[in-house]
Amino acid sequence: MQDRLLVVSSSPHFRAKGSTARIMFDVIIALLPAVVGAWLFFRGKALVVIGVSVSAAVLTELLMLGMRRRKPTVADINSAIITGTLVAFCVTPTLPWWAAVVGSAFGIAIAKHCFGGLGFNIFNPALAGRIFLMHAYIVPMTSWTPTYFEEREIRASEESRSAETSQQVDGESYASPLGKIKEAVLQKRPLDEVKKQLPGYWRLFVGNVGGCVGETSAALLLLGALYLLWRRIIRLHIPLAFLGSLALLTWIFGGVQMVGGEPRIHFFHGDPLFHVLAGGAVLGAFFMATDMVTSPIGPKGMLIFGFGCGTLTAVIRLWGGFPEGVSYSIFLMNMCVPLIDKFTMPKLFGADFGK
Repeated sequence: MQDRLLVVSSSPHFRAKGSTARIMFDVIIALLPAVVGAWLFFRGKALVVIGVSVSAAVLTELLMLGMRRRKPTVADINSAIITGTLVAFCVTPTLPWWAAVVGSAFGIAIAKHCFGGLGFNIFNPALAGRIFLMHAYIVPMTSWTPTYFEEREIRASEESRSAETSQQVDGESYASPLGKIKEAVLQKRPLDEVKKQLPGYWRLFVGNVGGCVGETSAALLLLGALYLLWRRIIRLHIPLAFLGSLALLTWIFGGVQMVGGEPRIHFFHGDPLFHVLAGGAVLGAFFMATDMVTSPIGPKGMLIFGFGCGTLTAVIRLWGGFPEGVSYSIFLMNMCVPLIDKFTMPKLFGADFGK
């Protein structure tokens, strides 16, 4: 029998048909429902913020690649489009256009290319841009505006009010749902009075509430997340651990009762569904925490990472100075990814890393 020559090659022996460019394109498709929702609830203001943010991200990407003498690829451009869109999703619709440009440029230039570019950044560039804007331009970043439909309701109710009263309702005095809760706690007011002013679960789910450009509609974000799951771009480990831990901790510690005029924790009386639907929890859990570059590789690491994100979000929301904590929680957990991977990655067959 004639001997056959066996050629041994290094792994991987099986390769997926997808590419980085295709993965990024799928993420862009998944973000489109939320873009439509941003226009629906905030109209032209949201489109301006999204447009200038994406344009700034792409131009900064091309500039940085040129400075590094690298040829732009489709993956690079698609990645910049995602970063610009997510930066726009995390800011208020009334943010000045130049601030959106600064946030996107910071995320691409500093948080991405200073670490080596696509695939080498340790922090999510969009979150880095959002956090930078939050501390550099805190007033415009916390000046909320009602949605298009809420403005119509306000105008209808103002017909029987004086001009002075209407000025107190509209404009920068408007607070997001999470902001109203935080204000009540800081001012030591009973939460029962505040809860009557909060939107219901359905409005939170649909997105007809004030907030950032692309984070208000949980329904449209989940629609995009279903597409990513169908395309196998993300897995459920991080989102479920993120939202599950956030819901559990806000249910246990989120209840507040007034004792002697002072707010006290009312254990197991929190509102977990409100905390999951309000703010940027859904956006962060499915579109930011699942970033392949800045999240753990293995299933165990993903669960730990998601649990850490949810826990930090709950801590910041309940006891921190900010009403929202999604951006900071994911950003902080990005630092822990190398350590998480070190202790949760499965061992190679035949290798013993314990020695």
